[in-house]
Amino acid sequence: MPSLRKRAKIQAENAEPKDECSFFSELSSGSEEDNKEDSIWEPQKKVPRNRRQPASKGSKRKQGPRAKKSSQQVDDESKDVAVKEELNSPVAIVDADLEEKSHKLHTTKTLKTAAKKQKKTVPRAKKRLKVDEETSQASPLEGGGSNVETPSTSACGNVCKKEESEDSFTFGQSPVKRIRTESCPQGRPARVPDGASDIKEEVEMNWDVVQVLSERTNIEPWVCANIIRLFNDDNTIPFIVRYRKELINNLDADFLREVRQTLDELRDVAKKVHSRIQKIKKEGKMSECLLQALLNCKTFEELEHVSAPYKMGSKGTKAQRAKQLGLEGAAWTLLENPGQLNLLSYIKPDVKGLSELNDIETGVQHILADMIAKDKDTLDFIRGLCKHRYICIQSSLAKVSSKKVNEKEVDKFQLYQNFSCNIRTIHHHQILAINRGENLKILTVKVNISDGVKNEFCRWCIQNRWRPRGFARPELMKILHNSLDDSFKRLIVPLLCREFRAKLTSDAEKQSVMMFGQNLRQLLLTSPVPGRTLMGVDPGYKHGCKLAIISPTSQILHTDVVYLHCGQGFREAEKIKRLLLHFNCRTVVIGNGTACRETEAYFADLIMKNYFAPLDVVYCIVSEAGASIYSVSPEANKEMPGLDPNVRSAVSIARRVQDPLAELVKFDPKHIGVGMYQHDVSQTLLKATLDSVVEECVSFVGVDINICSEVLLRHIAGLNANRAKNIIEWREKNGPFINREQLKKVKGLGPKSFQQCAGFVRINQDYIRTFCSQHTDSSGQSQETAMVTNEKLGKKKNKADVTLIPNPLDQTCIHPESYDIAVRFLSFIGGTVCEIGKPEMQQKINVSLGKEGIEKTAERLQTTAHTLQVIIDGLSQPKTFDIRTDFDKPDFKRSIVCLEDLQVGTVLTGKVENATLFGVFVDIGVGKAGLIPIRFITEAKLSKTKRRRSLGLGPGEKVEVKVLNVDIPRSRISLDLLRVL
Repeated sequence: MPSLRKRAKIQAENAEPKDECSFFSELSSGSEEDNKEDSIWEPQKKVPRNRRQPASKGSKRKQGPRAKKSSQQVDDESKDVAVKEELNSPVAIVDADLEEKSHKLHTTKTLKTAAKKQKKTVPRAKKRLKVDEETSQASPLEGGGSNVETPSTSACGNVCKKEESEDSFTFGQSPVKRIRTESCPQGRPARVPDGASDIKEEVEMNWDVVQVLSERTNIEPWVCANIIRLFNDDNTIPFIVRYRKELINNLDADFLREVRQTLDELRDVAKKVHSRIQKIKKEGKMSECLLQALLNCKTFEELEHVSAPYKMGSKGTKAQRAKQLGLEGAAWTLLENPGQLNLLSYIKPDVKGLSELNDIETGVQHILADMIAKDKDTLDFIRGLCKHRYICIQSSLAKVSSKKVNEKEVDKFQLYQNFSCNIRTIHHHQILAINRGENLKILTVKVNISDGVKNEFCRWCIQNRWRPRGFARPELMKILHNSLDDSFKRLIVPLLCREFRAKLTSDAEKQSVMMFGQNLRQLLLTSPVPGRTLMGVDPGYKHGCKLAIISPTSQILHTDVVYLHCGQGFREAEKIKRLLLHFNCRTVVIGNGTACRETEAYFADLIMKNYFAPLDVVYCIVSEAGASIYSVSPEANKEMPGLDPNVRSAVSIARRVQDPLAELVKFDPKHIGVGMYQHDVSQTLLKATLDSVVEECVSFVGVDINICSEVLLRHIAGLNANRAKNIIEWREKNGPFINREQLKKVKGLGPKSFQQCAGFVRINQDYIRTFCSQHTDSSGQSQETAMVTNEKLGKKKNKADVTLIPNPLDQTCIHPESYDIAVRFLSFIGGTVCEIGKPEMQQKINVSLGKEGIEKTAERLQTTAHTLQVIIDGLSQPKTFDIRTDFDKPDFKRSIVCLEDLQVGTVLTGKVENATLFGVFVDIGVGKAGLIPIRFITEAKLSKTKRRRSLGLGPGEKVEVKVLNVDIPRSRISLDLLRVL
């Protein structure tokens, strides 16, 4: 657009009036529909005449300058429309047809009103734009008006603003701060036009990051381009998955994490490539061919291979030492013109390495072997050959003394002491087990490539790639054959083995981390058990069982220690009964640590004898993994000061049943113990994945901003420890949040952070009404009005101007950027905000959508079907809706079964404890988890709601199983999955 403005000024000075009219006609959209508007530009014809013959001050001819101003103003306004549209889009996704129609509409509107504009329009428009960008607005629920942020699909109006430089709106760069106040691009098409998916990376390579990412993740290129832009704009995965579905083609969070990991790997490769390029340039060894080869590298293995010849060791490689003796020319002559090669001419009796003919032949052989091993075509051939041949990985017991390695550790790897498997069929858990055994020096591992591969490789090299260009004497051909043999054994095979092992390990680690993430999500989303008084029991022998009774609101009511397994069981039973009756507690939660089995039997026996009458007591077993670590942490000391760490564990155990999510987020997720080989995988990858899963779960469940803890709040998308702390401090100082807009007043919470977290924060309207009614002052003013009156205005007045009016939409999952659309939808179906979450609202939505369908309704409201679906969910879900109600609750029991009571063929129900790559462990209530091998978990046995890409089951799910085998000495139970309950 700036180029068009510049061209318009030049033609206004030099061109004839006739040409000028044709220019303005061309400047508009170029459509025949705009011919009527060309007459508006006729006064501009007098501009050149005024410049050649300046009028006096008293002249009445002022139409020329006005016409010039009008033309500039129209240019500014038409540019403003494009600018505002772009600012309102967090990613540069534009449909050519939609943009052209919108451009025509806004151009027509601005052309018709251009002549009526006055100078004072400019500051007024600037002021209005500033208010739109920086201040929050009144609720749409008062007076029927809608003053909330306007989405990108609504009319932008005739806004004039200062001309911006073209650099501010580049697509490939990170958005400037101004873009972080934009509204949601509802109604924007998901697909990008041709040529619009080019993304400029910080480090340029010869390959396109979008294309490579698409190939590796098997996701469409346009989706990959959108995902990259969303991540570049600092959007979080929960925000993208819920509020930007149309841009990612409705992918789930796991897919997004995989894409982000792959994208990070590609960027790391690119950075390392450029670092290596700078290093080689400093050494003066860079050539154009080498530069292109480095810029073509897509993996770390390729980079290491290409740059290997330029790494100088203390002595150098055999080929490098031979080149220093001047034998490189002889090697090339053998290939290019073998008839002219005379190796005797290279003999120098006084030089070590050139004193004998054998030394010269060996040196030439080393150079040729190095050339063969570093040739791209040769490596591509051998890699392709290995894809279709049998390549196996073998492990055996290492020759180590029994003093260095514990005998029990050796027994753990009994399956892999004489193990062999095809690398294409080996399981991920087997790779991780072999790697662990190798690291402990218990196993020796090697990759075996058959002799058939070597024979075919050497035959291809002699006949095709490395065939001499002319007749070569037998002694020279012998050197070439020896070079091929040496290159294959000494250089190529170790390279291939490293590549195979690295690829197998990388895939196994990713699969293990993904499985850990799935298990963690399933555990965090376990359905809570609200409204119960619970007794938490941390079992123990010598130091007794620690008890903690907590209220339905998680308050600690009583703590104690009882000694159930030291001959005092009967006396302690009286104490337990008194506590249960006094606090009306009917549920006992037992940790699964030491003495769990005996403690469970103790309570089960008392329950079966109806000892706690008139209370009907039940119990359940929960994992206490991580409870001991948390009990001695600073967070626990701050939350439960003065309490013994052992008793804190009992409190944590009880709270895990009452609200699993709120309790389990308090410590490092890898301590929860629902993974496999968690200490053997990449800790960076593991932490990033688990933190992302926790953020996803907490965000999708949502938090009540006025009662949630700081620990839970810091896991919301867009927030961190500092921002969560600032929110809590603001809440303690100013009282509860009245609406979501008040979050903008919290220190450190900018527009981008607000955009990411606002949809996951809830404000309970009943709590706000109770608070406001209790804090009404004597003059009749409510507390929120007093807060507005007494608040000190800072430099940025817009942050203090937030209207503190409760908004019923703040208790839903609807994002504030969609409030305008939600209000229009309510008007469309004839509903009111008072009906949110009630059956009447659901009925009106069903009637409305039954007539037109969600697609046509979304079109009518100028939004997308995905955004409208989020609005429908928010309006129809009850106020107390919790997504965790769809997941399984803890399994409460009254009796116990022994391992000895199990028989082959017995059908039982159980709960999944942990899922691994080789099977699923199920708690069937006998004190030892049974294993369902992975081969028995098929798609047909899973319900439609439980089917996943991995065909796996997650912790907490209830299953029906059949006992296949019971090994009492080894305490092993094999199960078959019948169905998922």
